[in-house]
Amino acid sequence: MKNLLILGAMAFCLCVHVCSDTQSGPQGDTTLPEEDGVLQLKQEHFKRALRKYKQLLVHFYTPFTKEAHRVTAAFKDAAEALMGSEVKLGVVDVTQEKDLVKELNGTSYPMVRLYISGDIHNPVPCPDPQSSASILTWLRRRSGSAADLITDLIQFGASEELMVVGFFKELTHAYVQVFHAAAVDLPDITFALTQNEEVSRKYRLSQDVVLLLKKSELIKAHKMTPQTSKEELVLFISVYKMDPVTEYDGQTASQILNSPVLNHALLFVNKSSADFEEISSAFSSAAEKFRMKILFVLVNVAESRNGRLMEYFRVRDFEAPLIRLVNLTDHVTYHLPSDTLNVEVIQEFCQSYLDGKAKPKMQSEPIPEGWDQKPVKELVGMNLEQVAFNPDKTVFVLFYLPYSKASLTLFPLWEELAEAFREREDVVFARIDASANDINLSTQGAYPSLCLFPALYTERMVIYRGKRKLKDLVRFVDKEMEKAKKYRVKEDEERKKYMEAQEDTTKGKETKDEL
Repeated sequence: MKNLLILGAMAFCLCVHVCSDTQSGPQGDTTLPEEDGVLQLKQEHFKRALRKYKQLLVHFYTPFTKEAHRVTAAFKDAAEALMGSEVKLGVVDVTQEKDLVKELNGTSYPMVRLYISGDIHNPVPCPDPQSSASILTWLRRRSGSAADLITDLIQFGASEELMVVGFFKELTHAYVQVFHAAAVDLPDITFALTQNEEVSRKYRLSQDVVLLLKKSELIKAHKMTPQTSKEELVLFISVYKMDPVTEYDGQTASQILNSPVLNHALLFVNKSSADFEEISSAFSSAAEKFRMKILFVLVNVAESRNGRLMEYFRVRDFEAPLIRLVNLTDHVTYHLPSDTLNVEVIQEFCQSYLDGKAKPKMQSEPIPEGWDQKPVKELVGMNLEQVAFNPDKTVFVLFYLPYSKASLTLFPLWEELAEAFREREDVVFARIDASANDINLSTQGAYPSLCLFPALYTERMVIYRGKRKLKDLVRFVDKEMEKAKKYRVKEDEERKKYMEAQEDTTKGKETKDEL
């Protein structure tokens, strides 16, 4: 009897465990929560959804982002079109379902994944969908074959904005399978296969070639070889569908960040500046040499919406024009060390970067040995503010660019100025390379910039805008030191009052404690 009770209890527990995995509510409701035909997936019923649907396309999203808004709209429309099929769409809020996201590594790329036949460990990555059409095209292409791409090009005419055409001698060749695999990875682009000889004659091309067309005009042709991989073909199409230079804005940001080209050259420039056309033309010409190796991006510093990007690269509008190179894998940044931005200079910089010879831009150079032993002190990022904001010293700093003629011409003048004050221990003259160190102070103008830091407890900076002559600079320093003396008297009086008040408070507390 006792054994029967134990067996009965075990059976009951097993029943409860099974029910808890299949029921979502106290009434045994087995339905999964949906919104506009899209499953709202949570930890407690994700595995049930995998078992229920043969193909489950899941978007791991962060609410209130542009990407989430775009993909959510695409999922909603695609779900309606897929109603009744074996494919079901679902979403996971990564801010709410943290345990599930951790289990599935849902915060790493890709953010859209296709789970097949309940396999939770090997999802198929889905390209970032731009619309519902790209979702439907991707599903259709990956479940189909290259034969589905065979078409008569006449039906497209010149209406297609962008089109990739494969012209092959034999449609059973391995080249065609590579072509189809690339088509699966690029669902937002129209692909077509043809053996029409008119195509060969029109574009004067041989067989086994991939054409990139824009409104029937040939942009670029790629000759297939036995070594051509899907990745190489995707790279070719992704690069040449874009202009040699892409301007960064809200529409192109996703395209730039998702480009398979990970080396990016960014030109920060004011589009309304007098030399914009000349610099932009040189940048575009240089770009042609590095297609498929470096992506060239133009950033308008006068556009307020580019502020966050400029902040990331620590670029201020008055520093433009300048060029930075960055690799999106390690995010190491390189700065073009020249104030001349012509084709030759830009190409030489890009080639030195690819050859591994360019020096990365650092937040601060190391403090040089003997930096304070000469009349003009050599500052770097890590000791700039410590030296400049010394309350007992007047510090006059030259912010310079080592490749700027205007900067270099000031070096002898700065030495003369330091010599003129050599008997004054309360005055320091220094300089800092603004291209090699991040400057967190607003010098409010292009380099070279001359900035004086008065001997005050209050951290102040006075920008010199007068004539760059020794007599004028000496007069400026003397004048600012006299001003600082008056402010310093007030500061000392206020500090004295503050200290006395603190002492009175302390004494009052001690008396209270004694009582």
